Amino acid sequence: MVAHDAVVLAGGTGRRMGGVLKPQVAVHGRRLLDHVLDATAGARRVVVVAPGTVPVPDGVIRTLEDPPHGGPVAGIAAGVRALGEPAPLVLLLACDLPGAAAAVPRLLATVRDGTGADGVVLRDAEGREQWLLGVYSSGALRSRIDVLATSGRLRGGSVRELVRPLDLRTVDARGGEARDVDTWEDRDAIAP
Repeated sequence: MVAHDAVVLAGGTGRRMGGVLKPQVAVHGRRLLDHVLDATAGARRVVVVAPGTVPVPDGVIRTLEDPPHGGPVAGIAAGVRALGEPAPLVLLLACDLPGAAAAVPRLLATVRDGTGADGVVLRDAEGREQWLLGVYSSGALRSRIDVLATSGRLRGGSVRELVRPLDLRTVDARGGEARDVDTWEDRDAIAP
């Protein structure tokens, strides 16, 4: 197993779902967050970036960007900081990807096979990289966070800006691994 920690982003506003706590939305009888936490099973430590209103299991570290609702880059920065001294690799996940657990072993295997890259991310059927379903070098990720923090671009920053300079490899998604749940229609399309 490749030594890694995990950061799960679960602090969004759920605006397109009427403001519900998205991590709490049920898919196949379980919370979205629980599906994604399945993908962290081999992680040394797990951080969930979420408000206190989102229950997290024992042993999972909770944090939140300060001030809240700073966007995904601010959430990633808060999650990585909460790890203290992270493992060599950090698995980044969004809480709205219920199929993530099926993809993570392939991402870790690609890293283990020695890509020499800064990370490996899932690529969906349309050819888009899913940056919030990827494994990153903790050093490269922390370096980019520092650059954006120094220039005041963490809050409201885009994940694209965070990862654009990194050398990333891709692994093609299978089935519904890259399907995210942004709306009730998305949820209904995968719920039984």
